[in-house]
Amino acid sequence: MKLAILGARGIPARYGGFETFAERLATGLTRRGIEVTVYCEDIPERLSSYEGVRLEYRKVPKLGPLSTILFDVRCLWHARRRYDVVYMLGYGAAFFCFLPRIWKKKVWINMDGIEWARSKWNWPARFWLKAMEGVAIQIPDRVIADAEEIGIFLKARYRKTSPISVIPYGADVTETAPDSRLLEKWKLSPDDYCLVVCRLEPENHVLEILKGYEQSAADLPLVVVGDHEIDTSYVRRLKMVKDGRIKLIGTVYDQEKLNALRYHCRVYFHGHSVGGTNPSLLEAMGCGNMVIAHDNRFSREVLGESGFYFGTEADIPALLNEALSCNRRQSISIAAMDRIRQRYSWEGVMDSYCSLLKER
Repeated sequence: MKLAILGARGIPARYGGFETFAERLATGLTRRGIEVTVYCEDIPERLSSYEGVRLEYRKVPKLGPLSTILFDVRCLWHARRRYDVVYMLGYGAAFFCFLPRIWKKKVWINMDGIEWARSKWNWPARFWLKAMEGVAIQIPDRVIADAEEIGIFLKARYRKTSPISVIPYGADVTETAPDSRLLEKWKLSPDDYCLVVCRLEPENHVLEILKGYEQSAADLPLVVVGDHEIDTSYVRRLKMVKDGRIKLIGTVYDQEKLNALRYHCRVYFHGHSVGGTNPSLLEAMGCGNMVIAHDNRFSREVLGESGFYFGTEADIPALLNEALSCNRRQSISIAAMDRIRQRYSWEGVMDSYCSLLKER
């Protein structure tokens, strides 16, 4: 059985959710005897393989917003007849996923979230992504939804679809506390700060979190992990919230340090609203965090009753006070970690993919 994974920037993961997913899926399936190749952006220091996974490199055209699509097309063309299953992560290049099917190869597409709803896209990009969403649920042999709610959304939006399988992302439960000395870089102490980790974009409701925190009586700092150096109107609005408790610390790509930040925080805010099963929420739950999440169907599906939900910034002060003073903290933490073990373990994810590969 030969599987190719496309649509990520490459592994080992250095960038974001898709790359981490590609790495964990590829290495996990390789350990189970599947021959896996991951397509990667061309870099100066190439690895021919990573933990048994074959790596295939393709150059990224320097054409602005079109670069990602053209990179995916190059990968699809190279993979078109070499593998039993070609698995595309994301649907930006869905139209071209017919290429492996010409050579009678199976094609899967992972729909991720509702990509066209992200505010960062201008209208031509949104138009393209909406069109590609429509193509993506028709052209592959199988559509993978990372949440039940994504599957429900697609079936409600489109009268006819390819077969849809729901397989979420996975996460680990942090059983041993990370070294708290890793927090010293930011002058933080365990259990003495609140945390947000996300891209600083409107659909992640960072502004509502900051304004709600500003209105609260909390005496803890709120640490925001995200690129606050990018010059966007939204980031400029975030910087206009002047509160000495709010600390914008930039991006943190070191997974050991990021895990320490998550594990040792008192309260974790999750504002994502247009994704499916969001990796950052899973990781917070795996750390046993007390989570205050944006109230939407995706957060509810993943977090269930093991957290709190806000609708607007006005909800945050009372919820934060409740979370900080909650005498059920240990039971909520245990419930969140148990939910990861039962629903979102990487072993469970591998089981689901192995079953699909046998069916193919």
